[in-house]
Formats: sequence, structure tokens, C-alpha cells
Amino acid sequence: MSEKRVVMVVDMQNGVFETPRHQREKCVSLINQLTQAADTVIFIQHAEAGGLEEGSDGFALLPELYQPAGALYVTKTACDAFYDTTLEALLREQGIREFVICGCATDYCVDATVKNGVSRGYHITVAEDAHTTANRPAAEAQILINHHNDVWRNFIAPANPVAVKRTETILENWKAN
Repeated sequence: MSEKRVVMVVDMQNGVFETPRHQREKCVSLINQLTQAADTVIFIQHAEAGGLEEGSDGFALLPELYQPAGALYVTKTACDAFYDTTLEALLREQGIREFVICGCATDYCVDATVKNGVSRGYHITVAEDAHTTANRPAAEAQILINHHNDVWRNFIAPANPVAVKRTETILENWKAN
């Protein structure tokens, strides 16, 4: 990891969690550990009609989520946090080239952001135990989480592979540096 410890937290919002998510409490606890240890925290929030309008209760971050003073916020309207948002400009402005990503939903927003970020040259570490999703018609949440961790771990991006690490390992690495 670089000197600057950066965590990007995707879609941990009230409205998103109206659909039950796998191991919500554990996921929030691990995300809180990361955000408490980070130098910079970026919260990505999804906005759309039907309960996720900016300023609504559904748009708000989960109340149990730790929001450090000075956290940064980006609003998105697509699964990919880079798509038509201010995220890349914010990362450039902050001098951020690498970050840890966590949040919801593994199989949509986290996955799209990881893949687009890697293609843009960002060095990304996925907190393998700090992202969640819902059961889907084709697969249960835990299977989707395991599957995506495996996909990211084996994603072919020469000279810029995705790192997939447990939260505990990420925190230990940060303490060592």
C-alpha cells in the first residue's frame, strides 16, 4: 500500500439495505475498522428515483456506519462509480492512485467499479470479507461473494493485478508501513 491509506465504501445506504444483505452486521463492522484506520475515506452513494433520491432517508448512509470527519462523498447513478461522476477528478485532486474497496453490492456496483478502476490504472485492493450482496435468483449471496473474490484474484491485468485480502491483513499491512 502507498503511504496514504484510502478506503472507498460503495452503496452502504439505507435504501440499498431494504433488500436483506448477507452478513450486514459483520460487513459494517469490518468496513468501520477500515474507515477508522484510513487516512482518506470516500463514500460512494447511489442516487435514483424510487427511494434513493439525494437527501432522502433511503439515500443516507447506514446509521451504524462510521463516517470520519473529512470523509469525501461521490454520488453515482450507475453501477460503476466512475461512470459520469466526479470520482476520477476527486482521486486526481487528492493524488490517489491506489485504494481499498468495500461495500455493496458485490456483483454489481463493487464489481463494475473494480474492473473500471483497474482499466484506468488504479491499484485496487478488495477487502474480501467487507463487501456484501443479496441472494439472487441464480445464486445465493455467499456464493456470489466467493465467486467475485476469485474472479478479482485471477483477473488478468498485466502490471496491475487486483489484490484481494482479508480486512485483518489490510490493517496489519497498514500498521507495518
